[in-house]
Amino acid sequence: MKEVQVKLPFNLDGGLTVYRSRVWQGLTLEWREGHLLLEFPAEADSISSAVYGGGTGRLKRAVNQYVTRDYECSNPVRDMENKLQEWGYPLEGCAGLMTAVPLEHAAVAEEDTGSAGIMCCVTAAAGNAARAGSQRSVLAAYRPGTINIMLGIDGWLSPSAMVNAVMTATEAKAAALADLGITDSENGLTATGTTTDAIVLAVSGSHRYAAEHVYAGTATDLGGAIGRLVYSAVTESLRSVKAAEAVLRAQAAQPELQGQPGQQSKGGRG
Repeated sequence: MKEVQVKLPFNLDGGLTVYRSRVWQGLTLEWREGHLLLEFPAEADSISSAVYGGGTGRLKRAVNQYVTRDYECSNPVRDMENKLQEWGYPLEGCAGLMTAVPLEHAAVAEEDTGSAGIMCCVTAAAGNAARAGSQRSVLAAYRPGTINIMLGIDGWLSPSAMVNAVMTATEAKAAALADLGITDSENGLTATGTTTDAIVLAVSGSHRYAAEHVYAGTATDLGGAIGRLVYSAVTESLRSVKAAEAVLRAQAAQPELQGQPGQQSKGGRG
C-alpha cells in the first residue's frame, strides 16, 4: 500500500495558519478565528452534504466552523449565514460545515496520482459514533458533524464520478473506524461513522491532466488515492483528538495524586 503523509498543519509550535496545497496550485486551507477556510483558486464543481450551501453547484470556498458541544442548533443555516456575513465572505458559492472538534486536530493529506491532484482535510472525533444499518436512536434536530471531510480534486470528473468519489470516501472513513475498533455506544457494533457526518467534494474541471475520470471506485487510480487519503486523514485526526483527551485526563488527575499520602513526585525517587 502506498504510504500516505498526513499533516496536522495547525498543531505546530511555529504558529502556521495557512496551508498551501502542493497538488492544486492556488488552493489554500487557512485557520482563522473559529473556523477553517478552504478557498479554491477558481469556482469549482461541487457536491456536498454541507448544512449550509449543500447539494450540487459551484463553490469558491468551504468553511468548517467550530462550535461547542452545547451549541443550540435549532437553526444552523441561519447561524452559519450570520457567521459568514460576520467574517466577510460572500454567501454565494460557499459551503458551510460545523464541527465540535477543536480545529488544531484537522488532518491534511495530499497526492498527485498523475491523472489528478487530490487534497483531503478531515476533522474527526468519535464521541457519537454510530453504525448505519442497525436499530438505534434518531435525532430530532441537527447536531454538529463530528467527522467532516473536505475533499478537493484538481482534474476532470464526470458527475457520476463525483458521486462515486463520495462513495469511496465514505467507505474509507468506515474502514478507518473499523480498524481503530470504534463502536456504536448503543449496541457495541463496529461504527461506520458518527450520527451527523458531512462531506464536501470540489472538482476543478481542469484538463491539465490528460485524463477524464468517469469512475472513482477503489479499482481506479483516482478512487484508490481518495480511499488512502481519507482513511489516513480520518485515522490521524482521531488519534490526535484521543491523545489530547489523554493529556487532559492526566492533568485533571494530577492534583488528586499530589494530595494523596505516599505519592512521589514526577522526578522519581530522591
